[in-house]
Amino acid sequence: MMRRSSNSPALPLPAPASAPDAPAGHPAPGAARPPEVLFVCVHDAGRSQMGAALLGHHSRGRIQARSAGTAPAPAVASPVVAAMAEIGIDLSDACPTRLTDDAVRAASVVISMDGGDAVPFYPHTRYLSWELADPAEQPLEVVRPIRDEIDARVRALVYRLGVAARVGLLGRQAEGGRRPATTGSAPAPRAYRS
Repeated sequence: MMRRSSNSPALPLPAPASAPDAPAGHPAPGAARPPEVLFVCVHDAGRSQMGAALLGHHSRGRIQARSAGTAPAPAVASPVVAAMAEIGIDLSDACPTRLTDDAVRAASVVISMDGGDAVPFYPHTRYLSWELADPAEQPLEVVRPIRDEIDARVRALVYRLGVAARVGLLGRQAEGGRRPATTGSAPAPRAYRS
């Protein structure tokens, strides 16, 4: 049984070093690999796919983002693909994957999008629970606010992981970059530990 904690301290994860000739966001040979965040939901066809894609986009490779599901769907939901295309992120080739013990073990942070009871627990891993509406079989008009809520939480996560300044997210926010259209402020992600 996991207990939920209302306080979410900053996540002290190492930032990867970049080699002078390495592409931006890629670690130098022998450098620490970037932190890995695993987004989990039942079908890996909506919330977790959006979370991983948004984190990959906002972190510019400084955080490795993956998604998985306990019972993966055959494909990512069409309205999810359409909602992400509206903001310039292509999920047309994304494929839901099954959650494995190895994927959880490799992750620095695991974000459960719908409960997390089937996610293995490891003491070195930080667990967060983001309770969000399920976009499955919803029209695009319903998926957009879910996408925007995930976007707001992902941006907050990039800050908490200490990567925001290195990827220019601080500058974009100060210059009035795209902010998600959400009602009210996004609640802080809740963490749970054993």
